[in-house]
Amino acid sequence: MDRVLDLFSCAGGAGWGYHLAAFQVDGCDTADRPNYPFTYHRGDALEYLDRLTTTGDIHRYTLLHASPPCQAQCALTVGTNRSQGWGGAHDDLVAPTRELLDKTGLPYVIEQPNGRASIRKDLTLCGEMFGLGVLRHRNFELGNWTTARPTHPAHRGYVRGHRHGVYREGPYVAPYGSGGGKATVPEMQTAMGITWTDVREELTEAIPPAYTNWIGTAFSTARQEVLV
Repeated sequence: MDRVLDLFSCAGGAGWGYHLAAFQVDGCDTADRPNYPFTYHRGDALEYLDRLTTTGDIHRYTLLHASPPCQAQCALTVGTNRSQGWGGAHDDLVAPTRELLDKTGLPYVIEQPNGRASIRKDLTLCGEMFGLGVLRHRNFELGNWTTARPTHPAHRGYVRGHRHGVYREGPYVAPYGSGGGKATVPEMQTAMGITWTDVREELTEAIPPAYTNWIGTAFSTARQEVLV
């Protein structure tokens, strides 16, 4: 079975999608994640990746996935910092993550939300592509492999809740924050297809597994075409 290393794994949204795409999944993050549904290493993701590369153990993996913290450059943080006059207090880990991933020579995926993070947007996925109850746009840089970009369908309406002082109903929920029409924990679970955790913070950070199910399937297809 193909194996994926899920770096900065949080509670396993990305990992579960690769599981659905028939990958064996190993996760790594700095926090204690008792809800993570697969084999888990608690520690610094970049240190762990560097150690696996140095020892050669990295080659037990077919694909590497990394979702480095995005607070430095995500659209929500950048906008809030600007409006409040705050400086950037967060580290941007995208560049060092890419450097270590390139060092492995293996195919990889780097995931980031919309914002200023300096990644190639080889793929942009959205919940509407998969009939989900969230939009949650995410960008993905593909290293050492490629696939065609899927069509991004038009959104069917608004995200439910208050925005700029106006409340709107809509077919999507906001899986972050609380109050003001934001999604409840059960609504977030249903909207994103995540059942194994009911921790709000973990759901807020997660990507829908449908995204990496699609990516993992596309990777396996592309890899098989190369082997034929």
